[in-house]
Amino acid sequence: MASTGHALPDAGPRTTLPWSGDPLLDAKLTVPAAPRAHVARHRLLDALSAGAAGPLTLITGPAGTGKTTLAAAWARGDGPPGPVAWLTLDAYDRTPGVFWSYVMEALRRALPRLPEGIGMPSAPGDAGTSLLTRLAAATERLPAPVVLVLDGFEKVAGRRVPAGLEFLLEHAGPLWRLVVTSRVEPLLPLHRYRAEDRLTEIRGADLAFTPHEVAVLLRRHDQRPPDDVVQALTRRTEGWAAGLRLCALAMGRTDDPAAFVRSLVSSEQAVSGYLLAEVLDAQPAATTELLLRTSVLDRLHPDLANALGGGGDAEAILARLTRENAFVEPVPGTTWCRVHPLFAEVLRTQLRIRHPGLAPRLHARAARWLAGAGCVTEALEHAAQAGDWPYAASLALRQLLVGTLLATPEAERVAGAFAGMPSSVPGAEPALVAAACRLAQQDRAGCRRYLAVAERELGERRPAGPRPCKDPQPDPEVALSRMLLRLLCGPGDGERDEHGEFDGHGPRGGGRGDGDGGDGRGLKAAEEAARAVSDLQRRLPVGLVRAHPEVEALRLHGLARAFLGAGRLGEARRLYAEAVDACTTEATLPLRHRALGLLALAESTEGALTSAEDHALRALALTEGQGAGADQCSGAGCLALAVVALERDEREDREAARRRLEQALACPDVPDDPVLAAEAAVLRARLELSCGRWEAALGALPGPGAVGERWPAQRLALTRAVVALARGDHRAAVAAVHDVPADGPAPLIALAGAHLVAGRPDRARRLLDRACGSPGLSLPDRVAAQLVRAHAAVLADDRTTARHLLVDALDAARPERLRRPFTDAGPWLRHLLGGIDGTAAAPARAAWLTARGGAALSCPVPPLSSREREVLGCVQRMMTADEIADELRLSVNTVKTHLRSVYRKLGVSRRRDAVDRARELHVL
Repeated sequence: MASTGHALPDAGPRTTLPWSGDPLLDAKLTVPAAPRAHVARHRLLDALSAGAAGPLTLITGPAGTGKTTLAAAWARGDGPPGPVAWLTLDAYDRTPGVFWSYVMEALRRALPRLPEGIGMPSAPGDAGTSLLTRLAAATERLPAPVVLVLDGFEKVAGRRVPAGLEFLLEHAGPLWRLVVTSRVEPLLPLHRYRAEDRLTEIRGADLAFTPHEVAVLLRRHDQRPPDDVVQALTRRTEGWAAGLRLCALAMGRTDDPAAFVRSLVSSEQAVSGYLLAEVLDAQPAATTELLLRTSVLDRLHPDLANALGGGGDAEAILARLTRENAFVEPVPGTTWCRVHPLFAEVLRTQLRIRHPGLAPRLHARAARWLAGAGCVTEALEHAAQAGDWPYAASLALRQLLVGTLLATPEAERVAGAFAGMPSSVPGAEPALVAAACRLAQQDRAGCRRYLAVAERELGERRPAGPRPCKDPQPDPEVALSRMLLRLLCGPGDGERDEHGEFDGHGPRGGGRGDGDGGDGRGLKAAEEAARAVSDLQRRLPVGLVRAHPEVEALRLHGLARAFLGAGRLGEARRLYAEAVDACTTEATLPLRHRALGLLALAESTEGALTSAEDHALRALALTEGQGAGADQCSGAGCLALAVVALERDEREDREAARRRLEQALACPDVPDDPVLAAEAAVLRARLELSCGRWEAALGALPGPGAVGERWPAQRLALTRAVVALARGDHRAAVAAVHDVPADGPAPLIALAGAHLVAGRPDRARRLLDRACGSPGLSLPDRVAAQLVRAHAAVLADDRTTARHLLVDALDAARPERLRRPFTDAGPWLRHLLGGIDGTAAAPARAAWLTARGGAALSCPVPPLSSREREVLGCVQRMMTADEIADELRLSVNTVKTHLRSVYRKLGVSRRRDAVDRARELHVL
């Protein structure tokens, strides 16, 4: 237990200095009282108790970190192993005689007995070797541990006092304990004590308050803010004890503690007086000037500090400030330093007061130094603070930061640097940077507007027309950035692809290969831009290109996206795979995430479901491992997983598809990218259709012409056709397919299905022949074509051919478990599945399709009209067409028309099958 008032009965208290007769002050020898609202920090008290098992415990940290409060709380409690002798040091204790006089008096007051003959210093200048020897010898005979606490040791100047302490530590007995608090490390051989395990250290980082301790402190000040306010205050102050106490007092005088914490100015005002008095005003004039000029920086380097007017001795000044814990601390492993954020705000305020108008010039100077040191992003931020936008834009383009903006984790910082750039800044380079910032925000229209401004400034036209030369030509870095932006933002409204039109039998015109017909000018422009980016990369320094692998990855990504939008899925898949491989660094992980997701989406729509699932899960794993939020993710991977779930169409997968769709819609790129937005609409419509909600399914789809790109427009139109056929409206299905703005097998197959349902089997067969001759036939297209042929054979009452075609479709779909074409096919399929090939073993070939957790395959059936139900009821009673006509007072032709509609909706070709199917569906 601590003892602070015992004196030797036989020797009497020694309360004066022998050479002057001045009294020794009791306040310096008394353990300070606990402050109001004191927080017991048990983790640090326990650390002190553990350290007291050894000879020396050192508590160091900046002003106001709670060093004295901690040591005093420990000394007053049960932690010390024995009596505590306390000494609070001040500037008058610099001489050895005064220092050791107070030490001896502190020991005499703490211990009931102390051997006589140790004496006191006889002169202020020196304690004498004899006194220290006698004191060390006395400690060898201590019956129990004794602790000497020296508080504020940084006030002791010179080497003589530390040398005496070193002597005492080397020769003292095993029960001697020393605890030192100081803003700076004392001049003791600490490195040797560390190596010998004789030193316990509690440093500034240990003294920082934790969020829990902050919450306790605030409660002691009658404040009970929510957890987010506590966390914010902890981050703002970095756990600095004095700052927290001052902020807690200031919060008690406000009606809105949360607003106080959010306000940078309020928290700075709460502690500015303390920091000015305790830290800044205590510095020499040269140090103060250096701190003020470097306050525009987030981190300090000696050479940079000198460049800002440090006078050439910044290295020595920063080293001293670091040693003295003057709220300047080194960045581990570097030659840089950082300033505590609250102190930095005080310095910035003082800079504005003492040197008005100087800050922008300092920012501009810092920007150029940092750019020369390779710290480009920091340089941009300082150029922005200086308002030097032409320099910032030029630097960004010449360092290829367009790629950084669009593909790396640094994008947010780079975009933030240019967030305040006015739109009126003249020149091509600011316009190109503005275009890149818009594209990073998924604003393709804004990107195109600024890109057009840049190209007017450069005096060049779009590459589709003649391109006059104008000297001087832009630097290759600028030209590369321009071409990369043109590739990635895609064609504008005036550059949409030229599409083939549909006649009554399917799409016409527009073959592939020349880039002007079926693929359109947009794809041709993308290929030209991609080639230009490759050529320009070869003109750049090799080191610059290697430092920015995201540029090549973006080139591949942009070209792949152009092929995807044009419906050239094979080429898109190949290029996305190359883009994934090109993402070779940690900085390119965001782009790798997007490329994997889009690769998976292209694969899923082509029926490569296993590969799509693998790539989509890999895409999601990249962001989940980094803890990225939805606003930092691409929705392509989630959309691909939803497509996989729907294509496999198992009952448990529908809810998974719905969840994945909702995840995708929370990502910022889905609403703004035509391909992703269209795929999300298709998925929503198919989910509604799977529940029999046809109107909701149609409502989920944007109208014809809403999307200009070929492939997403085709996906939307074909989904409208599927919904129309599910409702039994073959005319709407044909009209929807005629709206498809592209050629290819999928529209032909969909149109064939619609014509077949409309009773035009010959036209359907011709369309299927054209579709199956296409080189771009995907697995879903191949399976769907076989099913349409099988349906045609059923309607022609050729069950043998129908079964063979169904077997081919099943065999093709089974490896990927592709079920969706079968569920879309119609009710005729269930009858055919019962006896494939007419053999007993053959139905096992469809087991994977019908298993579905034990449930039967369900197919959507369009509702029968009331008149059709009446006609079907007459058929059930074995009535002829004439008899039905007489009973219902209809013409025979009308009766036959209703029968054909019933057969089509139920997927049958005979009366008996129609009645059986209607009974299964509880229609009769």
